[in-house]
Amino acid sequence: MNRRRRETVAVIGAGVSGLTAAKHLRSYGLEVTIFERSSEVGGVWRFDERRPLEPPYPSVIPSQSDFQPLIVGSQLPLERVPSTLVDLEHAPPGPAYENLTNNIPTSLLELQGHPWPKQTGDYVSHEVIWEYIRDYATINSLDPLIKINTRVDNVQKQDLTWTVHSTTLVRDEADEAVICHHTEEYDAIIVASGHYHAPRIPNLAGLQEWKRRWPERVFHSKSFRKPEDVGSHNLLLIGAGVSSMDIANEASPHVDKIFQVSRGRTVDIPVQFLPKNAERVAPISSFNTSPESNSDEVLTSDTPIPATVTLKDGRILKNIHTVILCTGYHFTYPFLAPYHSDFTPVEAADDRVLVTDGTQLHNLHEDIFYIPDPTLAFVGTAFSVASFSLFEFQSTAIAAVFSGQAKLPSTETMRRQYRDRLAKKGAGKGFHSLRNDEVDYVNRLVSWLNAELALSSGRVVEGHSAKWLKKHEERSEWLAGIFVKDSSVL
Repeated sequence: MNRRRRETVAVIGAGVSGLTAAKHLRSYGLEVTIFERSSEVGGVWRFDERRPLEPPYPSVIPSQSDFQPLIVGSQLPLERVPSTLVDLEHAPPGPAYENLTNNIPTSLLELQGHPWPKQTGDYVSHEVIWEYIRDYATINSLDPLIKINTRVDNVQKQDLTWTVHSTTLVRDEADEAVICHHTEEYDAIIVASGHYHAPRIPNLAGLQEWKRRWPERVFHSKSFRKPEDVGSHNLLLIGAGVSSMDIANEASPHVDKIFQVSRGRTVDIPVQFLPKNAERVAPISSFNTSPESNSDEVLTSDTPIPATVTLKDGRILKNIHTVILCTGYHFTYPFLAPYHSDFTPVEAADDRVLVTDGTQLHNLHEDIFYIPDPTLAFVGTAFSVASFSLFEFQSTAIAAVFSGQAKLPSTETMRRQYRDRLAKKGAGKGFHSLRNDEVDYVNRLVSWLNAELALSSGRVVEGHSAKWLKKHEERSEWLAGIFVKDSSVL
């Protein structure tokens, strides 16, 4: 990619990744527009007590699992619809729950030039983090750049220009929902919408029937809001990652027993973090229903589900009150539908596709630049990282390239590096994990950027501070000790 300057950039998403991208783009003199489909900034850290609409059981194909884009030029039907329903479809609430806290120390999440308030602890509530993000947008004068309540429905490239079709949800005097359509052109696109929108619902035998019969008792972790909602009997958690462990500890005082289903993945949180009334169990074989059971039976709040669950080791679980699927999310970008190939196996992705089965983003250089056309870039794809700080380094890289002050390697070089990484890490979700690699990743970005900037503007990008590196090393050693000691993850 040459050093041609891109003057106008559309940023999709006003969470931390989108806001940091916008700040750094402006610092390099670029014109920025941010699209945010909800009514506020903050992304996953914005708590909304409403629960999102539940997804289909099992999941639909990734390209359709977040939302169905409106046809450009179409109008919302004139029929009256509940305002809450329209809002939930246009901008579903995120996964934040009532007692959510960060699981990475705030000292590792600190944004450049934006210190945490004095006396801020390492682990704080979502309100504290949201206010920190909100203040970041205000202090850096980003609010005027944001189109709130505006969802990007379609992004297309023609010649050298990206066309963005978006829809803004407004209300008339009668509180009728009105969709306003917009079409705008940009030189480049940054996707910073995150990957916590489209729940991944596994195709487990009998699960669909359980959801049909007892819809309020079976839901994805994205819909979890407070522990009192899970009942007082047995709680079944499917998955053993971060959200499952958080919910287990939240719900523990309110339930008799917690069963946490694990497939024995190395990324599962060690069993020692489960509360005393929780047990890790084998994968599920089937959700069972009795032919004699009344499908129209209405359960009282203290009545368990009148059915059983069979595990793959033959064990049968009874008296389940609530089932929460902590099964993660699809990568999905409905506004980039032509870049999806839903029925292509993840291992068979070609050199142009972005998303196949929803577990990985394909064909990105350093998890950022789309190799066939680097005017399309992403922030926030990587995980197992100190997210806020990493987003800043990725945003700086994009700003330097889009402003023409840094030059990417040749397409052939980027392709070779991508294939080497794919051969090393394998296809699928684990491809984006930077566990134990974050510092090297950032050092590589910073070294490349400074070499490029030395030839153009003379800017210097600072890497991680000594203070940050010390805290990161301490946390890494702590995590290493935990995962080595826990035999369930080996």
